[in-house]
Amino acid sequence: MSSAKLKKVLAALEGDWQAEMEGYHTYLALAERDTDPVRAQVLRHLAGAEWEHAALWHGRIVELGGPEPVYTGKPGGDADSLAGGVRMALRRLEIEESRAIASYGEQLQTLGDEESIAILEHVIEDEKDHYKELGSLLRGHYAPPPGSHTINAKAILEEMLAKRSQGRKQPGSWIGDAIYGVNDGLGAIFGIVSGVSGATAGDSKYVLLAGLSGMIASALSMGSGAYLAAKSQQEIYHAELTREREAIQMNGPEARELLSLYYQVKGLPEEDAHHMVNHIASDPEQLLRALASERLGSSEEALSNPLVSAGSGALSTAIGATIPIIPFFFLSGIEAVIAAAIISLAAHFAVGAAKSLITVRSWWSSGFEMTVVGAVEGAVTYGIGILLGKGGM
Repeated sequence: MSSAKLKKVLAALEGDWQAEMEGYHTYLALAERDTDPVRAQVLRHLAGAEWEHAALWHGRIVELGGPEPVYTGKPGGDADSLAGGVRMALRRLEIEESRAIASYGEQLQTLGDEESIAILEHVIEDEKDHYKELGSLLRGHYAPPPGSHTINAKAILEEMLAKRSQGRKQPGSWIGDAIYGVNDGLGAIFGIVSGVSGATAGDSKYVLLAGLSGMIASALSMGSGAYLAAKSQQEIYHAELTREREAIQMNGPEARELLSLYYQVKGLPEEDAHHMVNHIASDPEQLLRALASERLGSSEEALSNPLVSAGSGALSTAIGATIPIIPFFFLSGIEAVIAAAIISLAAHFAVGAAKSLITVRSWWSSGFEMTVVGAVEGAVTYGIGILLGKGGM
């Protein structure tokens, strides 16, 4: 290839690379702004395809010894200029795809580089599919054209649930274990500290001995209990799953009829329920998961990790249990008792407020409730401690 021809080819390829990168940024920016999860996923797919095209042009430029291309467009591509609402933006993009197809078609005749022409032919076929997909979006038909990508139902479901939650992430099960652990440790040891303080007039030696012993015992108990509970749930689920698999293998028609009845009870017409079950049953594992989900009311994804549950439960219990003990490391007598009461009640409020992360109650209402419960618990155990102390026990 002559120097002049090489320069011409590299200039054309660099222009193609810039155009694909601009398309990538445009589609990606529009996908991030779109409130329709299906349309947003299609736009992200188109962005990924534009990125792949840019990578092909980049590879060919490097092969020909050209300089590393640098994107000179805007971070959002042409997204900011596509005013007029979603339909107008999709129409503009549809027109741009048709222009890109025409432009690449002209290059087929003029480029004169076999390797680049092979890339052009591949990109043109993709751009034709993009044109059809944009037309489907514009006309409200979300089914992709034959040979194109399929809708990822799981990804769309997760996106819709996230938007329904107004951007708040669903808390992991370990958060519930941790809050319960802090609450359990705080409540149990606060009661012990209050009772021993009442019996010994706040003697720090006895309070620390009882409090630390209770803290260790509570943490170990909570951790082991959480581990065994989570492990038992997994074992029960997998045992039931095995039984369901055997039942499907022994009597597949009965399993399909059972799943169909579950769907009918939920309101699906009989014909539609049978049609759905027949479609699901084309994949035995999918049938097993669907039937298990209906019969067990759970899924494998919803099960807690035993080690995570044990760790969060034990650690959080130890943290909660340590709080009422802290003042007795530095103080003794009534001063330590008062300080322990103040810090423990403040911790009760904080734990109650933290519960609002996994409940719908207001933080102050939940915190106030926990504080009242803690105050009653502390007063009762302190009074019992005084009575026991006076009785010589």
